Amino acid sequence: MLSPRFLLLRSAASVTTRSFCSGGVSKPGRAPDMAEGNPLLHVSNVRNRLREIVGASTNWSDHQQAMSERVSLSSMLAKSQSDLPAKRMKDSYLEVHLPLGSEPQLREKYLTFHNTVRFGRILEDLDSLAVLISYSHTYNGALKRSPLSIVTALVDKIDMRQHIIYPDCDIKFTGHVTWVGKTSIEAKMHMSQFHNGAYSPVLDATFVMVARDPENKRAAYVNPLQPEGPEEEQLFLEGEANKIRRVDLSTASLLKVAPTDEERKIVHSLFLNTLDTKTVSFRSRLLPPSSVWMEDAKLKGLEICHPQERNIFNRIFGGFLMRKAYELGWANACSYGGGRPSLVAVDDILFQRPVEIGSLLLLSSQVCYTQGKNIQVRVHSEVFDPLTRHHNTTNVFHFTFVSDRDVPNIIPMTYGESMLYLDGKRHFSQTVE
Repeated sequence: MLSPRFLLLRSAASVTTRSFCSGGVSKPGRAPDMAEGNPLLHVSNVRNRLREIVGASTNWSDHQQAMSERVSLSSMLAKSQSDLPAKRMKDSYLEVHLPLGSEPQLREKYLTFHNTVRFGRILEDLDSLAVLISYSHTYNGALKRSPLSIVTALVDKIDMRQHIIYPDCDIKFTGHVTWVGKTSIEAKMHMSQFHNGAYSPVLDATFVMVARDPENKRAAYVNPLQPEGPEEEQLFLEGEANKIRRVDLSTASLLKVAPTDEERKIVHSLFLNTLDTKTVSFRSRLLPPSSVWMEDAKLKGLEICHPQERNIFNRIFGGFLMRKAYELGWANACSYGGGRPSLVAVDDILFQRPVEIGSLLLLSSQVCYTQGKNIQVRVHSEVFDPLTRHHNTTNVFHFTFVSDRDVPNIIPMTYGESMLYLDGKRHFSQTVE
């Protein structure tokens, strides 16, 4: 059975918004289970634990040597999934603390100018935790180092349960494996914050990880999962349903098939609303009131990928990519809506290829759909090779924000922009549902 705390995080408890944190302890925002000496994992130790599991080093030159030595671990890989013992969900259960209330020295890393928590940092922590949960599922006590290279393949969904994350209140992450394929792992995580004397849910996240060989070149088998009890059976079935849903969405992608009849009507209606009735010309287009052309709702950025942002496998850390994409998307939504938007959901972040150290990372954000106070932002990232002049897509990010006021309508002009509009509408509809 799962721990009572984990079951509590899954409940739909309501949250009372206050300007400070308190709760019957000596210091505001300090949770009693984060007292000094608590054996549960501190968030700052997650990546250290990952380095121990794979034999990585914090030193750049030693790290390169350690990674080259991992090639010899290939002989330890299972030849089939049936060769591996089944694991239970509680075998991978982890509880990790981010004591912003108990340890004020941590706050500077997580603080924004407006005295709120940087959500991009939370994305980094979630990504590291998802990897550690996956390694906990595949743990083999007989091996000194894991031969598996486990990396993030997809952020299926992150749903916000509340918009405010207090900068001086202790945070707790919990999570475990909920579904397993032959070479892939689904991990669900929950984040709560100590508020008004109790933990209140902040977000629910679902990550999909993939296992590779020590050189990260081909797929590797992972332990099967054996659910115990009705609740775990339901979680496993939800994981199966999530896999089917992802396949269906990929098949119905606007990059592969034409829009539906209803979507074609939406595009044509948008086109008609922008025609100049005085000229009766297909070329003459007028922007409707309280609207913005999609072309004018972009924001771009560039990152040079330095070694300090590497993961344990000498590639750029996926959490870093998510943080940079989120911050660019938030800035775009902020400038578009004229206020400070709040995150509603993160949806369908696909990691198409790894980002090498030294790469030039180009980030391009686009407001692609709006409805009332809601802003759907798509961030596209690609690596650029200045020698070959080639661009290769690495990630596509989808963020749903809500503003404190109604925002202008976004209007596509070209057919390509119309497809972005429909894609944004699809993601927004999934979030609302």
